[in-house]
Amino acid sequence: MIRLENIGKQNGKQLVFIEASATLQKGEKVGLVGPNGAGKTTLFRMITGQEAPDEGQVGVDRGITIGYFSQDVGDMAGRSAVTEVMDGAGPVSAVAAELKELETAMADPDRADEMDEIITRYGEVQGRFEELDGYAMDGRAREVLAGLGFSQEMMDGDVGALSGGWKMRVALARILLMRPDAMLLDEPSNHLDLESLIWLEEFLKGYDGALLMTSHDREFMNRIVNKIVEIDAGALTSYSGDYEFYQQQRALAEKQQQAQFERQQAMLAKEIAFIERFKARASHAAQVQSRVKKLDKIDRVEPPKRRQTIQFEFQPAPRSGEDIVTLKNVHKRYGSRTIYEGLDFQVRRKERWCIMGVNGAGKSTLLKLIAGTADPDEGTVAVGGTVKMGYFAQHAMEQLDGDATVFQSLEDSFPQAGQGSLRALAGCFGFSGDDVEKRCRVLSGGEKARLVMAKMLYDPPNFLVLDEPTNHLDIATKEMLITALAQYEGTMLFVSHDRHFLAALSNRVLELTPEGIHAYGGGYTEYVARTGQEAPGLRS
Repeated sequence: MIRLENIGKQNGKQLVFIEASATLQKGEKVGLVGPNGAGKTTLFRMITGQEAPDEGQVGVDRGITIGYFSQDVGDMAGRSAVTEVMDGAGPVSAVAAELKELETAMADPDRADEMDEIITRYGEVQGRFEELDGYAMDGRAREVLAGLGFSQEMMDGDVGALSGGWKMRVALARILLMRPDAMLLDEPSNHLDLESLIWLEEFLKGYDGALLMTSHDREFMNRIVNKIVEIDAGALTSYSGDYEFYQQQRALAEKQQQAQFERQQAMLAKEIAFIERFKARASHAAQVQSRVKKLDKIDRVEPPKRRQTIQFEFQPAPRSGEDIVTLKNVHKRYGSRTIYEGLDFQVRRKERWCIMGVNGAGKSTLLKLIAGTADPDEGTVAVGGTVKMGYFAQHAMEQLDGDATVFQSLEDSFPQAGQGSLRALAGCFGFSGDDVEKRCRVLSGGEKARLVMAKMLYDPPNFLVLDEPTNHLDIATKEMLITALAQYEGTMLFVSHDRHFLAALSNRVLELTPEGIHAYGGGYTEYVARTGQEAPGLRS
């Protein structure tokens, strides 16, 4: 269906692709992987014709429809979410919009004298809407939006009033409703909560077209893809199987290449030693010449490219008392909406609670109450006297000084620390070389999250309160964070939609549901086994 043949592409001074080739066949579900900046978005843009390769060609079979979801959703305003989603399905959305206008006009007393024309036109437009299967389309659009977490009110409200994350979901719903022959999805799992993520997973498993996607969520990728295409140093390499299998195959290939490289180096050293030893002796001249020629003809084996693996080790956190935080009879309302009514909850030393609950259940509110950034309407929140808390929330990223560089930001937080120590810290969190001189205002969401995390973990608290800490983080940084937090000696309370993170780090689960609050001993894996669901409100 889609072929990339000997692609060459340069962006500025960076060579992105060098004679790279890959194919996407009907029914294939492909995960596109590679380090940040490797060229994943450039590849999508070349397939959709938004950019052209410098060399080689991109071939797309005649008549193939392509749906492309990118993180850049553009401006959306003035229409309902449903209309915006149906817009991806072609002319039906324009007919739906006119139908809505005519319904408004029929209810307008100031237009009574035009009523005959309005009613006649309404009949014509309604007929056209039925011809285009508009009512079924409207139902399907609502089904997709509901799967992505929209309430009926949000579906019919102005899309312009939604946050950036919800607009992303509208843009994604548009592609899903369209059901093109090939879907290109750039980070579709960003901005989704766990329930929506699991719904999307099921949707994509049942989709029979070709799929090419990137995702920083390895569990999501594992469950959907049957092939991996890796971008590395300008080349495209295909691996059949899921992400887990790709990691094993890649490690095996690297091991084999390293062994081959070492064998060849040993052989070369032996040959060079012979040449050096006997080059001055006339009696060995023929042998020396023969070996020099042999060396010139040998294809040199390259050593495997060393992946930059990020590792971060915690300084030991000061020990806390046994009681970390205690909530007694806590009530919390926002306007007419009751979030908590008489909540009792206690966190003790070394517990690692993950908080589960559908959108609006009060997960972030609980974290804010414990962190002291929100107050209960009634009841008490008592934090232990020896508790040193670190609170990571999405708004923390907005509080970075935009004019400061990454390095200055770290220096301001830790004026006593040495330059070498801070550079090592920056490197652990993915800021190497000139990256430390970037100003905070130009950082991406992922870079800001990494910087805030670095500042919080350098001088570690003994109680970590984390609200979606893995949002925006790539797979390598997530792995580093999970490895580091697994060795962390303190107490944790966190919300995350990343199932790998949840399973690796939790030893308690607090589930917030409309029916009540349930606490489970054992971590996320035990919770799934015991309840038969991966998230509240979903049955597997």
